Amino acid sequence: MAEAPRILIDADACPVKAEAERVATRHGMRMVLVSNGGIRPSANPLVESVFVPDGPDEADKWIAGTAGPRDVVVTNDIPLAAKCVAAGARVIRPNGEVLTGANIGNVLATRDLMADLRAADPFRQGGGRAFSKADRSRFLDTLDRLARQVLHG
Repeated sequence: MAEAPRILIDADACPVKAEAERVATRHGMRMVLVSNGGIRPSANPLVESVFVPDGPDEADKWIAGTAGPRDVVVTNDIPLAAKCVAAGARVIRPNGEVLTGANIGNVLATRDLMADLRAADPFRQGGGRAFSKADRSRFLDTLDRLARQVLHG
């Protein structure tokens, strides 16, 4: 029997945990918050907290090692997203952007280019825009659609 669909959350810096929990509850899906700790466990019986050891990328390793075709992964970590896409999972960023096999290569290349630009100019600051209400709304709508996809094929 196939694994039940899940929403896997790279939870340490995720600004949309509450929105994801609303979608999980609406669809009766299991949600897994993966972090190094410091995340308050939810009283919701559908929400599980997985605490990984301290260390670089431990949460990413756990998520990448378990994500599959019946999962929706919520992350802003592009290398993790690429691994999850390769494993067949649906991937969404907190701003509602869906990462797929068709766009993950470009997103990875842009990420690497920006890292190189920041490294070349130590005075370069910021670069991203603030997280907005529109991002939160787009995330909710898109996660709801992805949840329906994994639940109903």
